[in-house]
Amino acid sequence: MKIMIVDDDILVTTALKTILEADSSIQVCATGADGPEALRLYEIHHPDVLLMDIRMKGMDGLEASRRILARHPQARILLLTTFSDDGYIVQALKAGVKGYLLKQDYTSIVPALHAVCRDQTVFGKEIISRIPDLLQKKGDFPYKDFHITEKEYELITLLADGLDNKEIAEKMYLSDGTVRNYISNILDKLGLKNRTQLAVFYYQHL
Repeated sequence: MKIMIVDDDILVTTALKTILEADSSIQVCATGADGPEALRLYEIHHPDVLLMDIRMKGMDGLEASRRILARHPQARILLLTTFSDDGYIVQALKAGVKGYLLKQDYTSIVPALHAVCRDQTVFGKEIISRIPDLLQKKGDFPYKDFHITEKEYELITLLADGLDNKEIAEKMYLSDGTVRNYISNILDKLGLKNRTQLAVFYYQHL
């Protein structure tokens, strides 16, 4: 698994590289210090996961994420920051990144990278605890107006929690094929392209 690290603090970058490469399945293919460097290095290395800070001088991690995802919609980006600001969380969800972790929760970084590499969406424990408050601010979304059934709504919530198709199938007592069909139908109903957009839609509206 090729990982690229972008952080404007060289000490953090060095520490992260050491932590990640202690896992024999991880190779840090490149490191950068700001948004423009993230864009340039991504085009060269095309990492499996980009691990990036949010607050950086010049172009921050959120803007760099938007630009990378605009050119590479399947890019897997995991944001790592010391800030659990509500505005950052919402912007990260809107940008379509794969996850948002706090640097303080360093023990979760390696497992999160493996999860993101499997196309799961990952949020740190403290971030997850804040999401319900963010959702309450938006009020109830009329999901029935989009012809989303209760069964489909249940599936969306499990997907947004980061479960893969097999785990969803086990939770809902369905076959993997049925889960894939459900997801395809839901995406069509909501006019979305993939699982990540569906998870973002859930956190923004449902």
